[in-house]
Amino acid sequence: MRKYEVMYIIRTDIEQEAVQSTVEKFQGIITNNGGEITKHDVMGKRRLAYEINKFRDGHYVLVNFTATPEVVAEMDRVMKISDEIIRYLITKVEA
Repeated sequence: MRKYEVMYIIRTDIEQEAVQSTVEKFQGIITNNGGEITKHDVMGKRRLAYEINKFRDGHYVLVNFTATPEVVAEMDRVMKISDEIIRYLITKVEA
């Protein structure tokens, strides 16, 4: 199991329930595939540094977790096709 960190930005034009369900969906991908979430921080709505797809704001979420590379590949696949996600970045944390 390796340590990873993912930060993703959710669109602001969706309902708060949809934001919460998106966060729970990505938590479920990690935990249902044998990973463990060590830190989860919903940072809230913040201003973007530059406009992305006509959005100026986004809901920022930061998650630290341990998992296998297969879990990370699945998260990457789902985040690419998810309409709620504006941007994301998954990094491996070096100890």
